[in-house]
Amino acid sequence: MSENVEDNMVKEIILDNTLIKVSHYEEEKVNGLHQISVVFDVTSEDYHDIATLLYRGTFEVTVPDAVLFFRGTIINYSTSITNLYEEGQVGEYKLSLLETEI
Repeated sequence: MSENVEDNMVKEIILDNTLIKVSHYEEEKVNGLHQISVVFDVTSEDYHDIATLLYRGTFEVTVPDAVLFFRGTIINYSTSITNLYEEGQVGEYKLSLLETEI
């Protein structure tokens, strides 16, 4: 498998035991370590669970479609909307994870 996986091949990632459906995926190697960047939507209904998950900062990362598994830490994170407490809202999250050296 090449180092760069095409965006349309990966539809989901798993952080610890939480499945996240992604709309955009990029994978690369940085100093020999895996780095992935994803974009995904979070609804107001899922906001608390996702916020609590991301607060951990470091995860067992699984990318089933790319047959990739590593321990990774958030290196970049942003969201398009900050008030997901209002019902019916959807925010776009951008997340980059870098493999941690053991």
